[in-house]
Order: sequence, then structure tokens, then C-alpha cells
Amino acid sequence: MNMKPFLPCLTLGLVFLGACGLEKPPASLKFPEEKKEAAAPAATAPAAPAAAPVAEKAPADPKLAAGKAVYDTNCAACHEAGMMGAPKPGDKAAWSARIPQGVETMAKKSITGFQGKVGAMPPKGGNASLTDEAITNAVAFMVDKSK
Repeated sequence: MNMKPFLPCLTLGLVFLGACGLEKPPASLKFPEEKKEAAAPAATAPAAPAAAPVAEKAPADPKLAAGKAVYDTNCAACHEAGMMGAPKPGDKAAWSARIPQGVETMAKKSITGFQGKVGAMPPKGGNASLTDEAITNAVAFMVDKSK
């Protein structure tokens, strides 16, 4: 059987399959056998548990808790890295000029997107599937963390 006519289709298929992979690379590329070997020393000498950052606790307010969940899955990548001028939650200086505008104004700008002197943000942070309420809750969470 002559396979030459199928090679372009096969190549294109592999490209599409490769593009459908994980959004993030795996934390470890070790094979299971290597993980068992690496885990053995840890079992004999237990490591002290790492202290969880305070920011990881869910806020008591349900809207802020919902905002944290949206922030963690959609906003943190840019805001934690300060991409395109995104203010980091908890950075009081970065938020000092923004907070007086109010959560509602900041949420509207985040929903529609903006480009300003100090940065830019695509509409809904680039995730059009987010609701206006989800964006508003995420903004409220970041503001609450930055007061």
C-alpha cells in the first residue's frame, strides 16, 4: 500500500493532537519508577510541612471566595507576574490610585478591557466565557487583598 498520500494528513493530524495537549507542562517529567526512588528518602526523613501563605485561605465572604476562585484560575497568571502593568494583589502602592475609583468602575474596565498609561488588559482578561459577576467578584477580591 502506498502511504505517500496519507503523510500530509498524518502530519496535520499530529500537529492538531499536539496542540490539544496540556495547558501547563507537568510538574515532573519523571517516570513512575523514578518517583518511587525519589520518594523513598522522603519517607525515611519526613520533611517539615511548608507553611501555607495566608492568601491561600478562602475569604469568609462568599463573593470574595468566588472572586478568589476566579482570580486563581483566570487572573493570577498575569497579575502575579505583573504582565502588561497588571497590579499584584496586596501591592498597596500599585492599587492606591485604583481603589478610589471603586470596585464597580474597575470591574467595568476589566469587563470591557482597556489600555492606559501604566498598562493594558484585554476584555475579561482574555476569557470571554467569564460572566460580569465573576469579573466583579475577582476585582473585589484583589481590592480587598490590597487595602
